[in-house]
Amino acid sequence: MSGAPDTKVPSDREAAARAADAFTARFGSAPEGVWAAPGRVNVIGEHTDYNGGHVLPVALPHTTRAAAARRDDGRLVLVSAQHPDGDADVAVADLAPGTPGGWAGYPAGVVDQLREHVPGGLSLLVDGDVPAGAGLSSSAALECAVALALRDLFDLDLGPGDLVDVARRAENDFVGAPTGILDQSASVLCTAGHALHLDTRDRSSEQVPLDLEAAGLALLVVDSGTTHDHAASGYGERRRECEEAARRLGVGLLCEVAGVDALAPLDDGTGRGALLLRRARHVVSEDARVEEVVGLLRAGGDPREVGPVLTAGHASLRDDFEVSVPELDTVVEVALAAGAHGARMVGGGFGGSAVALVDAAAVDDVTAAVTERAGAPRSYVVVPAAGARRLS
Repeated sequence: MSGAPDTKVPSDREAAARAADAFTARFGSAPEGVWAAPGRVNVIGEHTDYNGGHVLPVALPHTTRAAAARRDDGRLVLVSAQHPDGDADVAVADLAPGTPGGWAGYPAGVVDQLREHVPGGLSLLVDGDVPAGAGLSSSAALECAVALALRDLFDLDLGPGDLVDVARRAENDFVGAPTGILDQSASVLCTAGHALHLDTRDRSSEQVPLDLEAAGLALLVVDSGTTHDHAASGYGERRRECEEAARRLGVGLLCEVAGVDALAPLDDGTGRGALLLRRARHVVSEDARVEEVVGLLRAGGDPREVGPVLTAGHASLRDDFEVSVPELDTVVEVALAAGAHGARMVGGGFGGSAVALVDAAAVDDVTAAVTERAGAPRSYVVVPAAGARRLS
């Protein structure tokens, strides 16, 4: 595969037409509308969301589209352009965790959350270009597109925060992936040209301008080629470790800890204590890194100064939280050696993607290096894009 970045993202008009045409071909009539929600890449703030901390994601230009129409037979029929052999057809009344499974569990989980409003059922075709298994929240994009479609189709009184909660519960309770609210919040709330500074404890948010192009910079997302799965990875174990660390410290959430020095009581001379100290140290220091990056951006300084903070975040995820993998470490090392100002793994870990802050003029060189020397199969130049929206 060529080292050139993959930038082939359809316009909203093209994406809507493609999804609508596919729906019509499959169901024999046009959809009532097409909705889209983006994947996300987190500039900084990994594994802080379920600890009540701060995050700073941007929405990807890549989206998942949901073409939908109401039914009157009480059935949910799910079709995916990316999974042509994975159609699902189930009565809304029979929805339950595992029924249906696979990719269909994500949209089904959203319908399950709102089943009292969907008595007649739904026909749904999904299409998209958010890379699956790359740590870019393809599952949240799918959930949020469907949640938005249901809100509009059934005239539901759901604000942005409600949509986030519906989508998150679908992933947590129906699919069984114990995620926080970062992914769904980014997919719903992000705006073009900004990073979303979100306090996950009180849900307050701020749109922080992030015009990398004006600074001669680019955000390069590099897929390591190693897939990850929240439901099957060690993500849940890390969450439980954070909860145990908080209990031992006598706080409800690790975001309540004043600083790294306050974590000393965790080191009780046992191996378990030392492990919990490392996990908590990542969370507390990562929360501080989010605030540092937001402060740099607010002050209007050179965004290149963000680079070393990203790299420090990777070291913490690798050494203290232990969610990186050799493929991700190699991508980060190669990107830095090729001239990136900073780089780190993104997402839940155990595979997925890394992000590198690079000079725009160096994108081709860094991309070629991570492709040839790190074996990364795909890369994407990302600009902060819009959140969930109706396309037609």
